[in-house]
Amino acid sequence: MNSHISVFPQGWTRQQRSTATIAGASVSLVVFLLLVATPLAWMPEPIGPAAQEFAEGTRVTVWLTLVSGLLGIVIGVLAALAKLAPFPPLRWAAGLYIWVTRGTPLLVQVLFVFLALPLLVPGLQLSDFNSAVAALAVNVGAYNAEALRAGILAVPKGQTEAARSLGLSPTQTFVHVVFPQSFKIALPPLVNNVVALLKDSSLAYIIGVVELSNVGNRVQAATFQPVPVFIATASIYLILTTVLTQISGAIEQRLDVEQRH
Repeated sequence: MNSHISVFPQGWTRQQRSTATIAGASVSLVVFLLLVATPLAWMPEPIGPAAQEFAEGTRVTVWLTLVSGLLGIVIGVLAALAKLAPFPPLRWAAGLYIWVTRGTPLLVQVLFVFLALPLLVPGLQLSDFNSAVAALAVNVGAYNAEALRAGILAVPKGQTEAARSLGLSPTQTFVHVVFPQSFKIALPPLVNNVVALLKDSSLAYIIGVVELSNVGNRVQAATFQPVPVFIATASIYLILTTVLTQISGAIEQRLDVEQRH
C-alpha cells in the first residue's frame, strides 16, 4: 500500500505541481503582507498596540529585499561576465569589486553608502531606503557573481562548440545555451543569497530605515519588554524566509523539469 499522501490531485506532473507551489506560496506571501496586522492586533501588550507598525515594517523589509535582490542579480551577472572577460583590466576591476565587497562587513558598506558616498560624489542625494538598497544590492551582487561564474564554467564546453557550429553568434550562444544552464546550476546558492539578504536587510535600521527590526527595537525601547518583541520579530522573519524558500525551491524544481524536456 502506498502511504504517500500528496496535496496535489492525482495525475499532476512535476511541472504542474511546481507551478502550483509557486503560485500558492506567492499568494500566501501577499496575503500575509496584507493581513499580518490582524493576528498581531490580538496579541497582548506590547505587540497588539504596535500591530500596524510591525505590519508596515514587514512590508518595508520585503520590499527592500525584493528590490535589492533583483538589482543584485543584475550586478552579479555583469560582474561574472567581467570576471570571465578576455580583457584583463575588466577582469581586474571585477576581481577587485568582489574581493573588497566580500572582505568587508556589510554594516560598513551600508554606512559608507549613506555617509561617505555623498561626500565623494557631490550632488548625489540618496534617501535612507535607497542607500540601503544600493549597499545591499552591491553586497549580494558580489556573492551572486561568484555563484554565476561557477555556473558558467560548469557548462560543458562541447555545448558551446556545438552551438557555434550551428551558426549561433557568441552572444546568441551565451543567451540561449550557456546562461540558462549556468543559471540553473547557480540557482541554489542564489536562493541562499536571497534568503540571507532578507535577514541582512535588518542592518538597514542603522541608517534609519523603518523596517522590521527597527520597529522591534523601537517597541522594546518604549515598553522595556524585549522578550515578546523579539519573539514576534523573529517569528515574522521565520515566516518570510520559509515562504521565500518554498518559492525558490519550486522555481528550482520547475527549471529542472524544463531542462529535462
